[in-house]
Amino acid sequence: MDVLDAIRSDRAVAVIRGERVADPVRLAATLAGAGIRAIEFTFTIPDVLAAIEAVAGSGALVGAGTVRDERQARDALSAGARFLVSPACVEDVALVAREAEVPVFLGALTPTEVDTALKAGTSAVKLFPAGIGGPGYLRDLRGPFPDAAFVPSGGVTVENARAFLEAGAIAVYAGSRLAPPELVATGEHEEIGRRAHAFVAALS
Repeated sequence: MDVLDAIRSDRAVAVIRGERVADPVRLAATLAGAGIRAIEFTFTIPDVLAAIEAVAGSGALVGAGTVRDERQARDALSAGARFLVSPACVEDVALVAREAEVPVFLGALTPTEVDTALKAGTSAVKLFPAGIGGPGYLRDLRGPFPDAAFVPSGGVTVENARAFLEAGAIAVYAGSRLAPPELVATGEHEEIGRRAHAFVAALS
């Protein structure tokens, strides 16, 4: 399954943060069952590589987030990550992704940063933190960058997710409002599934 095709189809990527992931495989399955197949575990999670490896072994579309340098990028790919996400425009991360032929999402906010990310070869621009400008800011950015693919992150909620899509985003990142760290840590998958279903419904 192509990662970008799945993300475009689902219109959402789950971003997982926290001190502990109780059951990464079940978490990924819960989210996929609700309609969000791509799941990103960030490098802010202790032992994140073990979580990525476990989910990769299950066949899920797992990626690594908060990737800030070449070493993290290579470690994530070795663990089985199928896409890489950075909060900034880190060209070394893009280079590793190109070598491995996997999608990469570089973070950007300003027009200059967006232009730099595109020239670095980002598969789509992670607009971060998107909550600062909201959907209106994304719409403005698409003026000078009409062919760029944007995936907003940070400040995306059930209430504004659809507005970001209507402003031109190909998908949105769903983070702590979808899967709060405390629910991830305690394995409250039923509640996470409920939230995921509500989030997906809001995109329609």
